[in-house]
Amino acid sequence: MALVAYRNLLRSARIAFQGDMNTLFAARTEARKNFESNRDLRVGSEELQKSLVHAEEVAKFLRENVVQGQAQDDGENYKLRIHEHTERGDNEDIKQGKGKSTLGGVKCCSS
Repeated sequence: MALVAYRNLLRSARIAFQGDMNTLFAARTEARKNFESNRDLRVGSEELQKSLVHAEEVAKFLRENVVQGQAQDDGENYKLRIHEHTERGDNEDIKQGKGKSTLGGVKCCSS
């Protein structure tokens, strides 16, 4: 089970950081370091289960929510690398406003 989670994490890092070898290497190193630090956890322990769930959540986040941008020649614009796994929301909750003000009900510049 740990091997499956580890491989899934590495696969997600490869998807998220494709073309950026430095970041991909850092992500792989961090994943290995974290899995190595949990090597002594007992099979079936609650702590092991929490670690595996965390690894799966990180893999899902990397795969669906990390989008890399590369600066264009003009220096003002970025080209985003959005891939097939990138989560695309409809932003309905933002469009509706949820009935909340970002300033806690206080008008701008009022005292």
